[in-house]
Amino acid sequence: MSAALHLIRAPIDMRALHRWAGERGLMSDRTFDEGYALHKLLGECFGPGRLQPFRLLVPPRTGWASLYAYAVASAAKLAEDAKAVAPPEHTRILPPNALEGKEMPGDWPAGRRFGFDLRVRPVRRTDRPSDRSGAVEVDAFVHEARDMPEGEMTRRGRTREVVYRDWLARQFERLGGAQLERCGLAAFRRARCVRADGAYGSEGPDATLQGALLVTDGDAFARMLARGVGRHRAYGYGMLLLRPVGAKALRR
Repeated sequence: MSAALHLIRAPIDMRALHRWAGERGLMSDRTFDEGYALHKLLGECFGPGRLQPFRLLVPPRTGWASLYAYAVASAAKLAEDAKAVAPPEHTRILPPNALEGKEMPGDWPAGRRFGFDLRVRPVRRTDRPSDRSGAVEVDAFVHEARDMPEGEMTRRGRTREVVYRDWLARQFERLGGAQLERCGLAAFRRARCVRADGAYGSEGPDATLQGALLVTDGDAFARMLARGVGRHRAYGYGMLLLRPVGAKALRR
């Protein structure tokens, strides 16, 4: 890659985030999309897409969370820019002076193995005539199951975990750079998203996958880290958090 990639950590005051989101009309009785609120906040603090992909980790029983993101700017440069342009209410949520970062390796030799933790929205696009709104996103598990007779998914061992593992393997193949060695479903829920126009989007899968990968092409792997995996990468999905193989993942 032409520019060095940095791993950034930003502390987030969750109570202040919720207050700000309420004042901005980003919360309602129907849903609160944390990813959409953070997408707006980060864009107004640092500029669109500069901290992306990102991942929010919220420890239990605390008012503070950690936002991790990849960026081509250093923590010092991002903090300098935020001090110049971010409104005061934004800096209460994300104090610029508290930004931390490190430069990621410039070389990823083929054959290296890493553990990973990845939050994704494993969906497939469909334009079936039966879908009322034309092209829509469908849970990859639901998409596969609806083409099979009742009970066939179970008979074939096509669990949600297996379907999502195969979905991720295809993502790696398409992006290049890494081969999936092992993958398990660590967490799953269904979540309704909010997107750019503030309208409520579709409900879909919110999955955390953990496992191990093998680097096959260093340059392509670096591009995959910077880009992220899957859809909704601007809203808290798709960030590959690396760790030693066998080490425990960071917990939300």
